[in-house]
Amino acid sequence: MKRIEYDVVVVGGGPAGIGAAIAASENGARVALLERSGRLGGMAVQALVGPLMGGVKSRVVENVLKKIGGHVIDFTRLDLQYYEILSSLGVDVWLHSPVVSVVRKGMSVVGVVVGGKGDQFEVAGGVVIDSTGDGDVAYMCGVEYEQGRLIDGLCQPMSIMFTLGGIDPSKRIYCGSEEQARKLVLGGRTWESIVTSAQASGELPENVGVIRLYDSQRPGMSFVNATQVNGLDGTSPHDLTLAEIDGRKQAFQIVDFLRKTLPGYDDAYIEMMPSVIGVRETRRFHGRYCLTCEDLLAGRRFQDAVVFDACFCIDIHNPSGSGQADGRDSAVQGNALNVKPYEIPYDCLVPLGIEGLLLSGRCISATHEAHASLRVMCIAMAIGAGAGAAAATAVGKGILASQVDAGELRDYLLP
Repeated sequence: MKRIEYDVVVVGGGPAGIGAAIAASENGARVALLERSGRLGGMAVQALVGPLMGGVKSRVVENVLKKIGGHVIDFTRLDLQYYEILSSLGVDVWLHSPVVSVVRKGMSVVGVVVGGKGDQFEVAGGVVIDSTGDGDVAYMCGVEYEQGRLIDGLCQPMSIMFTLGGIDPSKRIYCGSEEQARKLVLGGRTWESIVTSAQASGELPENVGVIRLYDSQRPGMSFVNATQVNGLDGTSPHDLTLAEIDGRKQAFQIVDFLRKTLPGYDDAYIEMMPSVIGVRETRRFHGRYCLTCEDLLAGRRFQDAVVFDACFCIDIHNPSGSGQADGRDSAVQGNALNVKPYEIPYDCLVPLGIEGLLLSGRCISATHEAHASLRVMCIAMAIGAGAGAAAATAVGKGILASQVDAGELRDYLLP
């Protein structure tokens, strides 16, 4: 089998992988980024998930946002913008390169095997960073994990996000959250009550209790976050198939409702449909520390922090109902819990039972509740930057990734 060697191998080309590859390269490592699809950007490009959410104090994230034009992005160009950033740093980007297995030496990962349409080949690295979202590499390594909420194992629902064109720009409505839906009044009724009434009557799908209409870079277009597919597993091809079909059917039902309900939306139509459904939550792997809801509510600081001042609400899209879960486990449509700016320790990125592997993005060691905040893209990118800087440091010093002193990374990671 052909073998290609790098210092750091990043698996996954979403925001966590982008952050990891940038940081590893800027810290002197020879880096390969392996992406299974034909485009970089992860859910932002493949599933039209945007804008890029989450506040965080991160040199890498701030620099990337400046280069791509901020949080509200151009989905048609974002993958090229990411590629230009990576290629300018000398990162080797491999598209259409799904990882099908790992290469191990004892209890250490020393590389991955890439499959596809041609011959398989090995990509070896001093450190492998799992930025796949679902933790595919860690799963192949047998790292223990949890999935879903503690009470019943249900994960947050999957969603088809889409763009809506044909809107009268002078009447375009913005509603970015459940809280805003309760404040937005149309014809004497709140937007929330209009939507939930249609949900109860069957005009809208059973689990669609909120229709979020986001801004875009075009005056006559909005991004719609409303479809909700509950009770399915985002790591199962069978369940993913059901979710894709159900979510796309829901999208057309929602558009019919908007045409009839909102002034200026009479000629609205689906302008862009995503290539894949958006997946919020799957595996969360066991690390040396598990980040908790209490850590976020308290704004906890850590001596080995690699992510600083992360700030996004505990946004649990209801696993067993519509809208956001009221509190942690209720099926009642409610409010997200607000957090204080918190830190994420390096120990959440170091998986138990394996060397040579780091976690980044939404698969790190965290509870269901903590994951619901850190899973958003800007925070995921900052987590990736922490993993990338640590991996380059390990290779440069000739030590294990688990032995890196995270305190040494702080000057690089902070802006």
